[in-house]
Amino acid sequence: MKLTKEEISWILYDCGNSAYSIIITTAIFPIYFTGMASQAGASGASATAWWNYGNAFATFLIVVLSPILGTIADYKNFKKRFFAFFSLLGIAFTGFLAVVPESNWQFLMIFYVVTVVGFAGSNIFYDAFLVDVSEDENMDKVSSNGFAFGYISSVVPFVLCIFLINFSGLDVLLMTKISFAITSLWWGLFTLPMIKNVRQVHFIEPEPRPLKNSFLRILNTIKNIRKYRTIAIFLGAYFFYIDGVDTIIRNAAVFGEQIGLDTTGLMIALLMTQIVAFPCAILYGMLAVRFSARNMIIFGILTYFIVCILAYRMETIWDFAFLGFMIASAQGGIQALSRSYFAKIVPKKNSNEFFGFYNILGKFAAIMGPILVGTITLATGDIRKAVLSLVVLFGIGLVMILRLPKYPERVK
Repeated sequence: MKLTKEEISWILYDCGNSAYSIIITTAIFPIYFTGMASQAGASGASATAWWNYGNAFATFLIVVLSPILGTIADYKNFKKRFFAFFSLLGIAFTGFLAVVPESNWQFLMIFYVVTVVGFAGSNIFYDAFLVDVSEDENMDKVSSNGFAFGYISSVVPFVLCIFLINFSGLDVLLMTKISFAITSLWWGLFTLPMIKNVRQVHFIEPEPRPLKNSFLRILNTIKNIRKYRTIAIFLGAYFFYIDGVDTIIRNAAVFGEQIGLDTTGLMIALLMTQIVAFPCAILYGMLAVRFSARNMIIFGILTYFIVCILAYRMETIWDFAFLGFMIASAQGGIQALSRSYFAKIVPKKNSNEFFGFYNILGKFAAIMGPILVGTITLATGDIRKAVLSLVVLFGIGLVMILRLPKYPERVK
């Protein structure tokens, strides 16, 4: 089936915010932040802990906002307004990271927290727009293409930033800051088609006291959760396994640095991960047609389970690259198919409300993982043991998702 203009515009936003994911969340900014914190007197383990605690706090803010904003955004013409506000908030403060004095790592963390709120907040509405831009039979393909083209397109700004920092011969600190500005501009450019071409198709008509009624709808959904058994089981499974996925994404560069790997080698390995993730995300979408989205999600969970075990014995850059390849093979697919599986089971007109729950559980889970990694790293001084502990999260998620049907029906 040929992609529509709306579907392409939706996919292009993934191309923009994926640059934020790799440069700010995963690769360059984590090393920059922990380096600045260490220069200011914090130990390596302490800097790693603060990085994870900052991520946990940012996620907590999203947890508080998600259900309220999600239910309000189900009203006609609200979804795009919220999407635009949060995406522009994230874009602006990503640019501001370039002007925060490097000696003030506390303010650096505050600005980073705001970027996370903007990034995660916009994704609540971006994910929910999937039911507006695509039909059920095409959702796996569209969602997978979003992650796939997001990965491959983010290679362009990432390569540029790696070149400026490591090979241009210019001041490394200045080039690192410029990389934050490049990320902001790239994200902003690919946000424009989404704002211009995508509209809210499924909605609730406006009514008096929308805030009060939004809270009542949340309470009614929770009260009648037995009616949504498939949704409830999926969200429970998602809560655990996506926590492990997000925690590994946020700690990949920090993990490699803490065990003594060369920074340039780390960047190149992470770049290869982005490239490998492109065809693998598309492949997951294709295989979901034959084997079902649920079974491909299970395959992704098992891949991460093995990664956590092998990471405990990782020592060389080649070990890191191999694990990066395994992560890349599953990362986009498991996220894309989770999004499309959920989009196919929720009521369309209440998609924001349910994606609010989707994001609140996904983001609340992302508080647990970073705190777990930060605490175990502080207690043992060994981040390997912290990564190994994530097998518990993937194991619980696997047990729960096995209870779901391969081809679920949409709840009315």
